[in-house]
Amino acid sequence: MLYVVTLTYLRAQQDIQAHLGTHRDWLIEHARAGRIIAAGPLETGDGGAILAHCESRSELDDMLERDSFRVHGVAQYGVQAFDAALRAQAFSAAWAPEAKAP
Repeated sequence: MLYVVTLTYLRAQQDIQAHLGTHRDWLIEHARAGRIIAAGPLETGDGGAILAHCESRSELDDMLERDSFRVHGVAQYGVQAFDAALRAQAFSAAWAPEAKAP
């Protein structure tokens, strides 16, 4: 299942910066494991977004619980699951097996 995760910062930028290194380590760990497809800050600067692939919502929730931003209460998370119906040919079929590539 694919998930769009939005992070909204709850604290001042100095608090965000204090945990940014461990948050990035967490992102890298899960990107290497294939659970995070893409991630980055929002253009507005008040949060971030993650495109994730997990077998279940519980797997995603377990992953999110270990993010230092959540552990330290500096961000809140919104999650939307979706079934991809269409994907670019360069987008891995492993992440969206039911999606058609044009």
